[in-house]
Amino acid sequence: MEHIYQYAWIIPFIPLPVPLLIGTGLLLFPTATKSLRRMWSFPSISLLSIVMIFSIKLSIQQINSGYIYQYIWSWTINNDFSLDFGYLIDPLTSIMSMLITTVAIMVIIYSDNYMSHDQGYLRFFAYMIFFNTSMLGLVTSSNLIQIYIFWELVGMCSYLLIGFWFTRPIAANACQKAFVINRVGDFGLLLGILGIYWITGSFEFRDLFEIFNTLIYNNEVNLLFCIICSFLLFTGAVAKSAQFPLHVWLPDAMEGPTPISALIHAATMVAAGIFLVARFLPLFIVIPNIMNFISLIGIITVLLGATLALAQKDIKRGLAYSTMSQLGYMMLALGMGSYRAALFHLITHAYSKALLFLGSGSVIHSMEAIVGYSPDKSQNMVLMGGLRKHVPITKTAFLIGTLSLCGIPPLACFWSKDEILSDSWLYSPIFAIIACSTAGLTAFYMFRIYLLTFEGHLNVYFQDFSGKKSISSYSISLWGKEELKPINKNFRFLSLLTMNNKEKVYFLSKKPYRIDGNVIKKLRSFITIRDFDNKSIYAYPSESDNTMLFPLFLLILFTLFIGSIGIPFEQKVIYLDILSKWLTPSINLLHQNSDNFVNWYEFAANATFSVSIASFGIFIASFLYKPSYSSRQNLELKNSFDKRGQNKIFCDKILNIIYNWSYNRGYLDAFYATAFIRGIRGLAELVSFFDRRVIDGIPNGFGLTSFFVGEGIKYVGGGRISSYLFLYLFYVSIFLLIFYSILIL
Repeated sequence: MEHIYQYAWIIPFIPLPVPLLIGTGLLLFPTATKSLRRMWSFPSISLLSIVMIFSIKLSIQQINSGYIYQYIWSWTINNDFSLDFGYLIDPLTSIMSMLITTVAIMVIIYSDNYMSHDQGYLRFFAYMIFFNTSMLGLVTSSNLIQIYIFWELVGMCSYLLIGFWFTRPIAANACQKAFVINRVGDFGLLLGILGIYWITGSFEFRDLFEIFNTLIYNNEVNLLFCIICSFLLFTGAVAKSAQFPLHVWLPDAMEGPTPISALIHAATMVAAGIFLVARFLPLFIVIPNIMNFISLIGIITVLLGATLALAQKDIKRGLAYSTMSQLGYMMLALGMGSYRAALFHLITHAYSKALLFLGSGSVIHSMEAIVGYSPDKSQNMVLMGGLRKHVPITKTAFLIGTLSLCGIPPLACFWSKDEILSDSWLYSPIFAIIACSTAGLTAFYMFRIYLLTFEGHLNVYFQDFSGKKSISSYSISLWGKEELKPINKNFRFLSLLTMNNKEKVYFLSKKPYRIDGNVIKKLRSFITIRDFDNKSIYAYPSESDNTMLFPLFLLILFTLFIGSIGIPFEQKVIYLDILSKWLTPSINLLHQNSDNFVNWYEFAANATFSVSIASFGIFIASFLYKPSYSSRQNLELKNSFDKRGQNKIFCDKILNIIYNWSYNRGYLDAFYATAFIRGIRGLAELVSFFDRRVIDGIPNGFGLTSFFVGEGIKYVGGGRISSYLFLYLFYVSIFLLIFYSILIL
């Protein structure tokens, strides 16, 4: 037993002091804690770095020895029931812990500048570090109960982070939507855990896998009940990893700060569902129906996510649907039994998508300097364009991430996606055709995002200081649905001007104000260009600060070289397939063939096919969204011409159908609103009506009837007892007469 494994239990607890100290400081010493708020980034990065080093050492041990270590201790014992806690160190744990920590460190470095002027800076870091603690506890869990506890903590942290700007109604609604939908999946997960315990009598992974497989092979358990329990376990992963049909929360979750999108919606939280299925794969693999269902959900999500990303105008929503589609590839691979390919793509996609999200955050940060804090403008790609000249480093990083996600060699996602596509041909030709077609769609919508954002003109509102009418320019979208109005002439966006050697700032006002020295340091820098006629001045965004660019540089290196760990060439040619050795114990556990190597010719044929599809998607995107570099004088004329051409294109019904499907999110949100929200509300109103009118109405009706009868009789009575006796005897006589007549008949 390696000495390092004995101390692996501290992995989830190393970062925990940071959120505890921040929370205690804000509660007891709020003023002092807030005054020292920037210092908290250092212990956050330091502690996560310790966890990263620990995880790297564990990974090296896994590569060298393939040793699986589990340690448990009893928490409570009652007769035959024993609840144990512990930790499990295996290849899957080492992969996930290293992935979580590396991405988290870069996101925290990035966030230190991105969130520096936000009032909730400390709250943001407390939530983020506690989220990482929960994720580390999740991946090191050794049993079902422990994994469910951390699963719920991850969900709670995601709720807090998505709704970080809770004063904005749209952010508050987004976190509530994510919370409710994840509760659906988590309830299914809880039922599945209880069902599996009912079958196996154990919560420990290694024990229940062995017992469950033995019962299935010997036909000693109800197969239908096993399928239902496995399906319920899978629903937890469906909700957390935004798989169809519980995917609708993911694009709305982009209302949180952009670093959160990079952390929990690209590399960790949504990857938790993939981790869960990978952890339960020894259980699922003995039930072919469940494996087929997992692959079916995966391929539906692959295609749905790609089609919904086609017409998105919000840059973060476009990347969110891209994440959904790529998670579908991973789920498809797991459903096919391609454990290695799924985890390989999980690694490569995490770094590539983190690079894209942080790159989009740099773009949004720059755009906010021009249009102010307005997500509908600073995140709208139709209002962007031409940023390549002003944010060249961000542009390069975003382009590398885009090419990686498109599957262009030798970048990271090429190696993993190509392996999934190759395995899909062996599994199902229909699934393979859909997966390959979606690879082309991925290249199309990713280059659409890149071209609309960085190429062409800078498409933001600008103010004409000559007193003429304000005008606006914007990119021409394939769908042609964006109608922009010129900026109100009574407002001016923030722009730094130089007039008579005096720096002045205009911020939503006509009145100029002198810039204070301290304010200049806090303001983002601008590039101001005066037109040749010396009448019009325009403000352009500039590159982000070095603390935001440094994580982009590191992620570029990961995107360039992380794919080398899984190059599947023959040993005689090259032996860089570290991933196969890394996952050997898990592969053997799943009864897979450990020979994952392919020859040059087979690999070249598959790679040529996949790259050709991606290149075709890039070509179509470049043709439809090719940038225009015409002068400003000809821009309005060219826009009008392009609009007329696009109106002709949109006469085609197919394009209209595609656009409406994508822009309206596949109508699934509207369907859920009608079927569930309105349906449940209508059912509640019907039940309320039945309760008030029937359940309460019957006794209330008897009471009212008695009351009115009593009131009526009260006025009939004359107060004479002899009259009451006469009427009583009269009615009794009639009753007896009727009763006697019935007896005679």
